[in-house]
Amino acid sequence: MIKVKARGNESVEQMIRRFKKMCEKEGLVRDIKRRSYYEKPSEVRRRRRRKSIKRAV
Repeated sequence: MIKVKARGNESVEQMIRRFKKMCEKEGLVRDIKRRSYYEKPSEVRRRRRRKSIKRAV
């Protein structure tokens, strides 16, 4: 869970900006986009295989 506490004289806009950066760093945005539609198991395997090949090179 991501928590953002106000720092001194920080505005709400700055806190929101920090929160968005934290979400992006944790990979939440990417994960939400990926889960927003159904992906067939064969497509999941194909994507993972491509990712592992990319990592190996």
